[in-house]
Amino acid sequence: MRALFDVNLFGVVNGISAFLPALRASAAPTPRLIVTGSKQGITNPPGNPCYNASKSAVKTLAEQLSWELRETAVRVHLLVPGWTYTGITGGAPGAYGAVQEAAKPSGAWTPAEVATYMDRRIDAGSFYIICPDNETSEADDKMRMAWAMGDITEDRQPLSRWRDEYKPAYAEYASKQAK
Repeated sequence: MRALFDVNLFGVVNGISAFLPALRASAAPTPRLIVTGSKQGITNPPGNPCYNASKSAVKTLAEQLSWELRETAVRVHLLVPGWTYTGITGGAPGAYGAVQEAAKPSGAWTPAEVATYMDRRIDAGSFYIICPDNETSEADDKMRMAWAMGDITEDRQPLSRWRDEYKPAYAEYASKQAK
């Protein structure tokens, strides 16, 4: 657990500590600080609690940092990629670490697709940049996140989406959201 938090959370903390002073001193009109999170830090699926907790902490850190820097020129964004095929996730690196497109699964996005999407969302003024992929749409992501928050607001058991007693209710909810 400690090693995972050291990388996933404290790697972000150390990166912010290293780059934020330069961003604050930047002559750029709107310097950007992009923090990378994970959907698992938002929807919290069962099976990998330490990873989920570390990415949830990254989300909270980015939100708080955005608040703290709200009256400065520095803009903070939380980038939450979907399934992205890179050298880390099994992509075969090519020149300069680029993923060879032929090996990419059809459901995944390339890093270039994530960057293009991120740029569009930044231009639109978004803080939360929740990237879809070729298997999970924006609508599905939003539906899953809203259901997860509903565990709190509706006083359901945690992680209800995966519990047998809530599966019919989730299926009905998902069906209504799809309309």
